[in-house]
Amino acid sequence: MLPFWGHDQAVAAWVARHIPGCERGFDACRAMGVLDGENLVAGMVYHNWEPEHGVVEISGAAITARWLTRPVLWQMFAYPFQGIGCQMVLMRVSERNEQWNGRGLPRLLKAYGFDKHTIPRLYGRHEDGHVFSLTDDAWRANGFHRKELAANG
Repeated sequence: MLPFWGHDQAVAAWVARHIPGCERGFDACRAMGVLDGENLVAGMVYHNWEPEHGVVEISGAAITARWLTRPVLWQMFAYPFQGIGCQMVLMRVSERNEQWNGRGLPRLLKAYGFDKHTIPRLYGRHEDGHVFSLTDDAWRANGFHRKELAANG
């Protein structure tokens, strides 16, 4: 799996097509795609950037579970925390999306250091949602990237 940058609008459009209810897409954003050979198999969009608060929202989609490798995770979170100086990232997830490529998304995010906050009606009158938050401190402490953090600060 090969993460790549520099095609923000194309990757953001691909991600929006793969997220139910995201027809409006994303306004100003950055995006990271993930290639499996020549095929785009995953993307992460960084949007709703609030530099005054050091917070950015991330949204993603994938068509295979194989995309989520440690090097891809490193790229995904080195950008907000080291690249643009975020102190926290947020991810919104519908309660109906409890499974992510056969894995429990909440379980995966918790293992990575995210905190889960349930918001009634976040996705409309009949659909609750979760906001997952990950601080830079929790990201550095999660143990997934000791080698990369030691080499890159």
